[in-house]
Amino acid sequence: MNKLAEFAVVMKGITKQFPGVVALDGVTLRVRRGEVHAICGENGAGKSTLMKILSGVHRPDAGELEIAGQTVQFHSTRDAENAGVAIIHQELELVEELTVAANVFLGREPRTRFGLLNDAIARRKTGELLDLLEASISPVEMTGGLRVGDQQLVEIAKALSLHASIIVMDEPTSALTDAEAERLERTISTLRQQGCTILYISHKMDEVFRLADRITILRDGCHVCTVDKEGTTASEVTGWMVGREITEHSFRRQQATGTCLLEVENLCVAPQDSRQSGQLDNVSFRVHAGEVLGIAGLMGAGRTEVLEAIFGSSPSQCQGRILLEGEAVSFTHPSDACNAGLVMVPEDRKRLGIFANLNVTENISICSLFHAIRNGLLSKRIEEDIVADPIHQIGIKAPSLTANISELSGGNQQKCIISRWLLTKPRVLLLDDPTRGIDVGAKAELYELIETLCQNGLAVILTSSELPELLKLADRIIVMAEGRVTAEFSRDDADEKKIMAAATLA
Repeated sequence: MNKLAEFAVVMKGITKQFPGVVALDGVTLRVRRGEVHAICGENGAGKSTLMKILSGVHRPDAGELEIAGQTVQFHSTRDAENAGVAIIHQELELVEELTVAANVFLGREPRTRFGLLNDAIARRKTGELLDLLEASISPVEMTGGLRVGDQQLVEIAKALSLHASIIVMDEPTSALTDAEAERLERTISTLRQQGCTILYISHKMDEVFRLADRITILRDGCHVCTVDKEGTTASEVTGWMVGREITEHSFRRQQATGTCLLEVENLCVAPQDSRQSGQLDNVSFRVHAGEVLGIAGLMGAGRTEVLEAIFGSSPSQCQGRILLEGEAVSFTHPSDACNAGLVMVPEDRKRLGIFANLNVTENISICSLFHAIRNGLLSKRIEEDIVADPIHQIGIKAPSLTANISELSGGNQQKCIISRWLLTKPRVLLLDDPTRGIDVGAKAELYELIETLCQNGLAVILTSSELPELLKLADRIIVMAEGRVTAEFSRDDADEKKIMAAATLA
């Protein structure tokens, strides 16, 4: 075996530019056969762009790509798949109107000897892949009816169906519960034993140091360093990622409770059909001005359903009472909630948060356009002036105000959604797992923003798939299981063991 063949992937001097921004600047990466190689960096560092070049989504402007010692040029994802490369995208690439099995084998559908679609084989093979992932998802379910975490597992099954020798995993656990993430880690171990090479993008340092053999750090589109896991620490990697030391933020000093801004009494939501979970059963709580109320629970416990019911975006009929500043309200549409001063940042930013065909300015201003109307016409200058303050306040990194929002990293897209709602001057802010797929630097900025908002009298309701985050941010935590509130803890009384016991009905 020659020296190059020791490496499954070699990327030399990779450069990629998009309008107004250099996404990658001469990046070189070498990945050994059979290793788990972590790629770390802040949002916008170039991680996903580099992996999209490896998987044939983008073509580099300069540089060379070698697979198993052979120079290759990918013109499409099909070329990459034929070379044994598969990618699990952070932003899901599924067709919601198709079944799970149809998504897994989309474009590679099994056929009978007469050339007809063989749905039975597609369902059987999909079932085997889902069993490997220990996922309780039916191959015949419609993908659009699945929650984000289950859709993520379908995306993983799709990549595994390619039998690739090189698998790129871009934030694969960002929407998974701890139990689902553990199952994925067992799958990664199995794939390694079968000789697969895995490139693993994650912002979760505990995952990186559990799984990776080596770690490559990117910053501002440039290669910083590649190190053995044993030769570094999480804090050192974080420092390389952001170019500065991240100090532990002491969040939320104890402060006096303000007036009750939102009260929920006996909120009930019945499932639309017998296959759905996540219905709500007499959920009650209140949140005060200046307070962060955390909602904990496993996936399917009803966390998202609570926020959707309050915000008027639930697909099912809701019962119970919602009091906003002491007055009974019933929102039939999110616009009603927004007009009343209650807004929500959704869990699935790609499907429910951003307007992919609009630019940065338009995405932020869309709920406040009336401020930019002059003589019956929209003033683009005033519109840009309106969005300038939130962009500066939250620190959105974009090549320009007119750049399409799809060109931004996931973390900066999330900041645009938050900026949109802050322009409406809300009293209550609902955050559904807001740091999913966001790097440590952006997380710290978001934590500081939440603290500032609370100091200004907002009430915040926060769900998170990361218990340490809830423990850091919340003044109180309610725990949900099977659509019910099973426990409530003050900031001083809460710990991971108590929360998990309540979440699992142990």
